[in-house]
Amino acid sequence: MTTAIQSFANHKRIDPWYHYGVFGLALLASIIAVVQLCRGAGSAWQLAVSALLLVLVVKVRSYALRVQDRIIRLEETLRMQALLDEPLRARIAELRPGQFVALRFAADGELAARMEEALRENLTGPVIKQRIQTWRPDTFRV
Repeated sequence: MTTAIQSFANHKRIDPWYHYGVFGLALLASIIAVVQLCRGAGSAWQLAVSALLLVLVVKVRSYALRVQDRIIRLEETLRMQALLDEPLRARIAELRPGQFVALRFAADGELAARMEEALRENLTGPVIKQRIQTWRPDTFRV
């Protein structure tokens, strides 16, 4: 099995078991509970439990992504401290979380240029990713 080279076009990760399976079933259970309650065939308790399940599924995913973003911020801070010259190194703390996440895809040689653009133009993550010329793949994402 060959894997495509990661780029802006294909870097987003879909986990079928989670995105279609777990999340899909939790959403379906909530929809069915609402429909049954409206028809008089279900109970408020079923709706509450299905809503709780949906919230739980969403929160578990958001917690994992938040931890991943914190780790990326740490990794990228260390990488930037090693690669950047002092004027930019002193500005690392000015980066927003989304900018850190996007800059991790920039190859070492263009990191400084992308960081300068991000700070000067207040760029969002997707815009930073689109400007990256030499993509540095990240295959260890959650």
